[in-house]
Amino acid sequence: MIEAETSETVPFYDTDCGGVVSNIAYLRYIEKARTLLFAGLGMPASDMMESGLFPAVVRTEIDYRAAARLADEIRVTARITAVDKVRVTCSFELTARSEEGEPRPVASALQVVALVQLPEGRPRRIPAEWFKLIE
Repeated sequence: MIEAETSETVPFYDTDCGGVVSNIAYLRYIEKARTLLFAGLGMPASDMMESGLFPAVVRTEIDYRAAARLADEIRVTARITAVDKVRVTCSFELTARSEEGEPRPVASALQVVALVQLPEGRPRRIPAEWFKLIE
């Protein structure tokens, strides 16, 4: 199974007045991991933009399990879990660790991306060579 991992320390601007990570910040953490996942498959965003083929997010689901807080280390593990003719499904597991504690699950997510041709934005089939990289 193909995976990518990323981590970062929760900055002040990702939290609310109580020091809890804002729900919108999780999208940025997921986006970073998905970008690394595709780059690890030999599909960095710069190459996709140059070719005009780009994965557009068509669906995101996030299940929040526990609060992540200011200065926690957030680790995101991304995996490709399904591929069809025009879509790729990615799953994400997010954990947080405070300086004193063990990692704890804070969220899981699912994201579906469709391959589109830019600048028109028309859907395109996933190239056969991508299936070989992903499967």
